Amino acid sequence: MEVSQDNLIHIAMDVETSENTLFEGSFICHSAFNQINSKGIWFGDDPLAYSLPLFLLQFFLMFIFTRFIYLILRPLGQSSFVSQILGGMTLGPSILGHNTTFIEKVFPPKERHVLDTIAFFGIMLSTFLTGVKIDPTIAFTSGKRTFAIGLLAYFVPYTFATTVVYILNRFASLDNDVFTVLPIVVELQCIATFPVITRFLAELHILNSEIGRLATSSSLVCDACFILIMTIKFVANLSFTKSIGVSIGSLLSTVLLLLFIIFVVHPTAIWAIQQSPEGKPVQEAYIYGILIILVFSAFIGEVIGVNGIIVSFLVGLAIPEGPPLGAALVDKLECFVSMVLIPILFVIVGLRTDVFVIQTIKTLAAIQLIIFIAFFGKILGVLLPLLFLRIPFRDAFSLGLIMNCKGTLELAMLIALKFKNVLDDECFTILVLTLVLVTGIISPLVKVLYDPSKRFIAYKRRTIMHHKNGEQFRLLACIHNQDNVLAILNLLASSNPTEACPFDLVVLHLIKLVGRASSLLVAHMPRKKLSEHPTQSEKIFNSFNKFEDAYKGKVTLHCYKGISPYATMHNDVCYLALEKRTTFIIIPFHKQWVIGGRSESSFAFKQLNKNVLEKAPCSVGVLINRGNQKTFWCGHTKESIYHVAVLFFGGADDRETLSYARRMLDQPYVHITLFHFSSSTDIIGGSERSKMLDTQILSEFRLKAFRNERVYFKDEIIVNERDVLSVIEYMENCYDLVMVGRRHADSKLMTELRKWKNGELGVVGEILASLNIGAHTSILVVQQQTRFWGSRDPEESTHLRKVDI
Repeated sequence: MEVSQDNLIHIAMDVETSENTLFEGSFICHSAFNQINSKGIWFGDDPLAYSLPLFLLQFFLMFIFTRFIYLILRPLGQSSFVSQILGGMTLGPSILGHNTTFIEKVFPPKERHVLDTIAFFGIMLSTFLTGVKIDPTIAFTSGKRTFAIGLLAYFVPYTFATTVVYILNRFASLDNDVFTVLPIVVELQCIATFPVITRFLAELHILNSEIGRLATSSSLVCDACFILIMTIKFVANLSFTKSIGVSIGSLLSTVLLLLFIIFVVHPTAIWAIQQSPEGKPVQEAYIYGILIILVFSAFIGEVIGVNGIIVSFLVGLAIPEGPPLGAALVDKLECFVSMVLIPILFVIVGLRTDVFVIQTIKTLAAIQLIIFIAFFGKILGVLLPLLFLRIPFRDAFSLGLIMNCKGTLELAMLIALKFKNVLDDECFTILVLTLVLVTGIISPLVKVLYDPSKRFIAYKRRTIMHHKNGEQFRLLACIHNQDNVLAILNLLASSNPTEACPFDLVVLHLIKLVGRASSLLVAHMPRKKLSEHPTQSEKIFNSFNKFEDAYKGKVTLHCYKGISPYATMHNDVCYLALEKRTTFIIIPFHKQWVIGGRSESSFAFKQLNKNVLEKAPCSVGVLINRGNQKTFWCGHTKESIYHVAVLFFGGADDRETLSYARRMLDQPYVHITLFHFSSSTDIIGGSERSKMLDTQILSEFRLKAFRNERVYFKDEIIVNERDVLSVIEYMENCYDLVMVGRRHADSKLMTELRKWKNGELGVVGEILASLNIGAHTSILVVQQQTRFWGSRDPEESTHLRKVDI
């Protein structure tokens, strides 16, 4: 056959569709030798006739439309999934692709197989990363209620929807193709895929909430049920439709592949982790090795008839989650996969979603009925165990909605069934539109119904001021890294733990969620044998164990690790404080001072502190550590005197600060200086009741410190802000710890000071943090509990006087 000058032969061919045909009907074969790069329009070339410029245009349109729709829908509480699929549909025959010229020029049939292949390769990598980020043990460590929720969330809707399918099959007059599709609809609606659920929770910032943890662990159980049912159906179908030789060969090769993953891939990953010390990057050779194993395993899976996407997930599951190896793989691949490859899936789905093919009302009604029954069946399956456990109805209903969410994996299943001609155009379009509609409704509903911070409201005052003598003093110390430890230990030692009033100390190591799909809040279990290379958490907890040994009988220690995204890390802090009935939370300041006096600031830690201060169920202290602390806690001698200064202007937070200082009065090696700021004119502010409470606590403090040579009183009469600043500057290098309240009443003085500095620490706290009052001086900024049931402003209300005093 001769080839024309432009090397392009157009041959119209009608191809009979088969089970694995990607495109229905007729298509055109093209000879496209070297048709990759265009010379350009100035040289007579049509750029869209060449694969590279066409591919770039498709990518450009994909990014523009999905991002534009996301920006529009984000204020309405919609997830990125809804925006991306709507962006793909915009390019398809439902909107722009309805124009024949556009679809033939921009998405010609001859080029679609390229997008299809890239999309499924992206799904393969995405499921691999999903397997890497999964910790399967969370389903077993979450208790019986997780299994109850997961089992009922799958089998209740499965039973209801299957029953309705049977009734329709007996009494409804539907096409045979529709009856074939209905069982598939049941299976798709009953699953709650782990990666979809965790991504949805992360976007709503509730991943590490109580409902978030239940949803992640329950979805694993739900997925296990789905895999079990599908495996049974596959084996049964294989035994009834294939010969014994084919069945044995298929099962044996699948088992051998599983054994390879368990006994070769997993030990290889463990060995690579052992060769990668904590804190050091994983060698690239290990990353390449894992990727080679992934591609090889997926290829073998396709050869023996096991879907490469499933094999990719199993290979990912064989690699331990989190740092170092799992985190390194996620860091290297996730951005490219989620930002470049996965959006192509939404395009190929959109190109095959045509709203104009929906013609049969009976088909639409039947599919919607099954989806409706499965949807409410799943909600019922979730509600039953949770209401039995007396979980609030709103929280239980929110979990039921979350378990109904659909996403990328369900979409991948639909497009795979479409390629196999199991779904026709009408059924495929109905299912895609319903999937978008259901997820689009669930997102804003969950935002309205579920607010995890509402749970952090305590039913009584949990403040130092209201703490009774002789009771355990419950503290929660939050740690980011080893640099935070010494300042907190010094503060704890100066707080005077005794046998009469022991400390119940909870230490929470806050770790950023990296290389994992689900958050984790778990008690630390020490190893039986000490490691030569302890982890950062072990180093931190070992320091506090020594503190517990030094104060044996006076301090009880509990160590926890919280792994979560920075945006929701405050949920771990507040949840643990509520569960442990904590009185006082100590959290490090977001700035850290390094060698040379420079400070390094973390925006993530700043937001964390802000959220803790807003939502904590007890009093909070933000500890500012300048990095040159002396070691006070481990050796009390006459030379190791700890000097503390308390700045008292008045108000609830200053009263809480003074109450903390009152605990230090009996510590023999702590010297306290109280700076009481007052004025002959009313420039400090505060209500009459607040001033009365201030006078009362000052009198109590002076009475308790009577004849105590380690306590000094300085009454500072001030006229303006300059007098306050001069007192602060006078304190330079004189004290190891300076304590002050965070909030003060609006007044002329605070208005003047606010011109100097204002921020999360309050006016005075920010001034102390910004001024150089000593390289070895720590600052504790205290906020009294702001959230408790039925609370009103204690500064104003006389109705709650008994509660406040």
